[in-house]
Amino acid sequence: MGEGLIGARVTRQEDVRLLTGRARYIDDVTMPGLLEAAVLRSPLPHARIVRVDVTGANAHPGVFAVVTGEDVLSCTKAPQPVIWANLPDMRIPETHALAVGKVRYPGQGVAAVAAKDRATAEDALELIEVEYEELPAVSTLEQALADGAPKLYEDWPGNIAGTGTIPVGDVNAAFAEADVVLTESFRFARQMGTPLETRGVVATWDPFTDRLDVWLSTQAPNLARELLGEVFGLSIDKIRVRTPDVGGGFGNKFDFYPEEVVATILSRRTGKPVKLIEDRAESFVATAHSREQKIDVELAAKDDGTITGLRATVYGVLGGVLGSAGASPCWTTTALLTGPYAIPNVELSLVAVMTNRSPYGSFRGYGLPKANFVHERLVVRLAKRLGMDAHAVRRKNFIRPEAFPYQSPVFVYDSGRYEDCLDLCLKAVEEAGWAERRGNGVGIGYAFHNELTGFGPSRIINLAGLGHSGFDEEVVRVDSTGHVTVHTGLSAMGQGLHTTLAQVAAQTLGVPLDHVTVLSGDTDSCPYTGYGSAASRGAAVGGAAVLNASARLRAKILRVAGHILEVSPDDLSLDDGVVSVKGVPGKEITLAAIGDAAYRRLNGVWPEDETPTLEEREVYDPVNVATSFGCTAVLAEVDRETGVVTLLDYLIAHDCGTVINPTIVDGQLHGGAAQAIGGALYEELVYGADGRMETTSFTGYLLPTATEIPSFSVSHMTTPAEHVPGGFKGMGEAGVIGGGAAIAHAVEDALREYGVEITSLPITPPRLLAAIKRGARR
Repeated sequence: MGEGLIGARVTRQEDVRLLTGRARYIDDVTMPGLLEAAVLRSPLPHARIVRVDVTGANAHPGVFAVVTGEDVLSCTKAPQPVIWANLPDMRIPETHALAVGKVRYPGQGVAAVAAKDRATAEDALELIEVEYEELPAVSTLEQALADGAPKLYEDWPGNIAGTGTIPVGDVNAAFAEADVVLTESFRFARQMGTPLETRGVVATWDPFTDRLDVWLSTQAPNLARELLGEVFGLSIDKIRVRTPDVGGGFGNKFDFYPEEVVATILSRRTGKPVKLIEDRAESFVATAHSREQKIDVELAAKDDGTITGLRATVYGVLGGVLGSAGASPCWTTTALLTGPYAIPNVELSLVAVMTNRSPYGSFRGYGLPKANFVHERLVVRLAKRLGMDAHAVRRKNFIRPEAFPYQSPVFVYDSGRYEDCLDLCLKAVEEAGWAERRGNGVGIGYAFHNELTGFGPSRIINLAGLGHSGFDEEVVRVDSTGHVTVHTGLSAMGQGLHTTLAQVAAQTLGVPLDHVTVLSGDTDSCPYTGYGSAASRGAAVGGAAVLNASARLRAKILRVAGHILEVSPDDLSLDDGVVSVKGVPGKEITLAAIGDAAYRRLNGVWPEDETPTLEEREVYDPVNVATSFGCTAVLAEVDRETGVVTLLDYLIAHDCGTVINPTIVDGQLHGGAAQAIGGALYEELVYGADGRMETTSFTGYLLPTATEIPSFSVSHMTTPAEHVPGGFKGMGEAGVIGGGAAIAHAVEDALREYGVEITSLPITPPRLLAAIKRGARR
């Protein structure tokens, strides 16, 4: 039955195929004559390339082509693209898929080989001779900003790529009149998304048609197609991007990488398909890094807890070259530092700093987890200073329901019932009996967040510096048997996209769910998606487009059925694939019969004023983002002797508007929370004093396993987005946003007798043990 599918906990349609091993990932793609490639990467953080000799590699048996940075220059029409330029004075250095002249981070590609198999390609890499002139490296933020620091780019005045400030109100007056001023500095370690499947590409450049066919593990196939066109100077009709099953994305597979270009050049050189799969060791230097920032903040408040001003400087610790996202994640942190609070006077600045580290890019939550950590830590610190309950400070400063739509420093928040959501979380904590467990090294922590979802209005995001669109195009078709196919340009990467869109189409059209098929993953046959599967937009943008297209298609079906049954369309109902005359039992026609008439037997049945076929196409460009929100609560235990934190329980109260499938929503929140735990307690990419990468495997980059993750509980409430068809909001990043601050607060609460204050993530045992010892000495 179609009715009631939106909001139902239906089984994911994708799971049978995925769980029985029938999925097809990028490394499963094979074709005749396929070559495999490998990339030679610099071990040095900063060096001039004096000489690259590929003679030995070219002569190695089984090698078909070897390319260097100079070959990239000769084969491309444009440098690696940067699609986000948020800052007014942003410097965008020219970067290519392989290093030209200099290497600027350990892991930067210097040469690449295509051979009969991966082993042969890797053997050939060892025969390439590279002579470097090592240069002083600036690996840390402090080194990059120091007076007289070595420059990554000689023609720049320093290592700052750009700056920008978001001013609102009179921040100087707010601080001058404040009863309380808090000053703090927060640090966030360098982290990455680590999807289970590493990145990969299979490129075929047909020498006869000059057409490029690419299989790519990507979240944004249309964006990748556009950027390949820019780099190679190809018209888009000459490029096809196909996306197989994606084994996790987490934002890492949204960005556009050098390997896509390298594989294409190697294919063009050899006339054969070329597969380039990143191995796990490579992923630690070649896949986008994220999170690393330093944020200096000052908060002004009245003695009743009212926050009147916020001044902050966000230092984004970027890499040696700009990734395709530029400084956008750091800009997002800056723009959203006020979170769910109504702070009338702000001065929020960003300083984007280049260092000899891997490029900075996308990771689930983008800049929101750091912004959340800052505003929630400040709320708790202000409450302690004033002797108030932290929730009382939250309530005093929450944006009120009647204030929506609310103009934040940058974005307009569409809706919110923040106090109701906080109450929902507190009720869940009370019912779970946490208060009885608190004490003796056990603490409770909270964090409230809001999340921008449904990204985003194309014209607005273009003005904000994004060189791409945010609309989505969806096609819904009923075939000659009455079954439905939804064509989407969004990428499925384990998030339940196909089931979600099928539920929307099935309910809107009034057909059984198993009569709906969702197809994705081919730019030749699927419609255009502006931003891809990112920014929590699958339901809020893709789902809204499917709903609109399905609604128009339903109206056409009813018009045709009304003609056939000789009644007004207003007198008809459509349910379970059957159109019935209301109040007249037995007078009906199946959708299969209407489909047959639409495609095969029109004569005498099909209305003359209706075009044949049953298909609707919707291009949905949202007028605004949709604002989800939630409250995270954590129960944690701290071992005072070792500094080890054990999470005992984890609750989330959440509102993402109309929930399409609660099981999928819960799964997304759980997955995000697991990544929040990793970011808060374990994950850190470490560079040595010499600037070289020291984290090269999961023995050094710790991830939480099933033994470290507690059970999760989710409580839902619903505040529909009035401007989004269906009222849908996104939630794909929600679980990761508030976890860090909630865990930090729980740790502080567990150690309250020591006065421990958490100002950096991750909270590793050595760091926490040192803080405990400092507190014990005071």
